[in-house]
Amino acid sequence: MKKITINMLSSADKVDGQGVGSAYLEQVSLIKEANDLFDVKINAKDDADIIHCHTVDLGNYIAMSKTKGVSVAYVHFLPTTLDGSIKLPKPAFSVFKKYVVSFYNKADYLVVVNPIFIDELEKNKIDKKKVTYIPNYVSKESFYKISKQKRNKIRANYNLKEDDFVVLGVGQVQTRKGVMDFIEVAKKLPQIKFVWCGGFSFGKITDGYDELKKIYDNPPKNVQFLGIIPRDKMNDMYNMSDVLFMPSYNELFPMSILEAVNSEKPLLLRDLDLYKDILFGKYLKGTKNTDFVKQIKLLKDDEKIYKDYSKYSKEISEFYSKEHVLEMWKKFYIQIYNEHQSKLKEKIKN
Repeated sequence: MKKITINMLSSADKVDGQGVGSAYLEQVSLIKEANDLFDVKINAKDDADIIHCHTVDLGNYIAMSKTKGVSVAYVHFLPTTLDGSIKLPKPAFSVFKKYVVSFYNKADYLVVVNPIFIDELEKNKIDKKKVTYIPNYVSKESFYKISKQKRNKIRANYNLKEDDFVVLGVGQVQTRKGVMDFIEVAKKLPQIKFVWCGGFSFGKITDGYDELKKIYDNPPKNVQFLGIIPRDKMNDMYNMSDVLFMPSYNELFPMSILEAVNSEKPLLLRDLDLYKDILFGKYLKGTKNTDFVKQIKLLKDDEKIYKDYSKYSKEISEFYSKEHVLEMWKKFYIQIYNEHQSKLKEKIKN
């Protein structure tokens, strides 16, 4: 069998601090390991057997229209998850949402990172038969547990003591990420340190920018906003913390969760349906700030609970192994390539 050429089309790594960019880099790196089956190109001008669109750029839409191969679009967000992310005039926002649906419809196949969104796509009149679920993946070579000695050195760089209990938030500073809830919880726990990694990737069109910028520039004494951290430094951030706290109102499958569990950090998340099928109940959850305060206190004060949820994170990490996810991608790419070849043969016959 000849190698299948795959052209990965993406602008996701042009803006730092986006989970989409992290997911793109991990997926491409993973597929390149199957170099006996696939010839992977990045934003190539030439056509390919498969063009895989990681972002919804207009250029990628045009590429899907022109290709003689088969097209795949990665679903990293839905029209509904754009609410609370960016702030645009209503007419422009409405047009953009319609464009996203059109983009997904244009692709021959779609890949979702969370099975819960298959039904959501169908509500937007997208044929669920063309949708496949393949989870995100994070390299254990890039994200892993480090020694306590190394952890303490990293803490010192951020004016954190060895015995501080550190709560980490990760993501763009925007309304849907629950940043204001993160701050309110921190205010109720002044003895605990809160650190947020991420900035304003969308600049002033970020939803809630003015309010968020004020708190970003003048946070409570026990809160640090570190801004956008380069991805190759994020393993340090997870390791210097004691828990990953994600109060987001909307997500698909945050890369930060997969990165944090590789360092065996307990997870505290908002109680969203989307986590149920992908994290198997192995996390702490809450619906309001009083819940989050209670759970953070529990993790800090109860050593057994802390150890249990560290172990649960390790179990999540083991499920999303490189081998398992790579096999899913191999099967998917080979299947859609063969289906496309069969359709071409049928056309020639007729």
